[in-house]
Amino acid sequence: MSGTTPPSLSIFFPAYNDSGTIGSLVIRALQVAETLTPDYEVIVVNDGSRDNTGEILDELTRLYPEHFRVVHHVVNRGYGGALRSGFDAASKDLVFYTDGDAQYDPGEVTELWKALTDDVDWVNGWKISRSDPLHRIIIGRIYHHTVKTLFGLTVRDVDCDFRLMRRRIFDTVRLEKNSGVICLEMMKKFKDAGFRVAEVPVHHYHRTHGTSQFFNFPRIARTGVDVLKLWWALVVRREHLRGVAAATAAAGQARGPR
Repeated sequence: MSGTTPPSLSIFFPAYNDSGTIGSLVIRALQVAETLTPDYEVIVVNDGSRDNTGEILDELTRLYPEHFRVVHHVVNRGYGGALRSGFDAASKDLVFYTDGDAQYDPGEVTELWKALTDDVDWVNGWKISRSDPLHRIIIGRIYHHTVKTLFGLTVRDVDCDFRLMRRRIFDTVRLEKNSGVICLEMMKKFKDAGFRVAEVPVHHYHRTHGTSQFFNFPRIARTGVDVLKLWWALVVRREHLRGVAAATAAAGQARGPR
């Protein structure tokens, strides 16, 4: 990343019943962000947690009032809803997010930071090795290959929630989904808007606290339906591109004939 003054940085975590991990993640993120830029913030979106995640986060706001804050959802809005709140809350030049379950090390944002050169708009992590039970690995691979084909994606890992991006992307891209398919929506819309991606390998760790909210059969079935609806909207109907085209035409009309 070029320039003498480093850009500002927002780091955020969506969290749902992550009391066993979220405190250490926040402290780790604060320590790492300070090494990258003097202008940073760390945010946690507490998505209606029913354990003591909220109490832990409120205590952290008292300990780190200058650089840490919490967005509390009274009721659970889903993974996509939590991400959308995080992107709305983020106020800095660059935005990084990863999950609150500590399966990724937020310290590895430094590797994504290095890859965000002037000709790159966002950096996507890819898992060196997935540290999950075998059934999750198999389901993950099926999902990966299926959605890459359906949506024409070229990224190496569609299921790695470890991403750094320029905040200005969201001046163009509007995310709408509340479920986990928001990540698929994000990558497809980024690609179709012409934003340039770099990819960086990151480590993936065994989950030591809590249970996955995704890997149960009812949730997988709902995800399948959501993926098909998203495919219809973004690939068949290409609804998101109509808005971009309309905005471009309106800008041209405002400039008038040359």
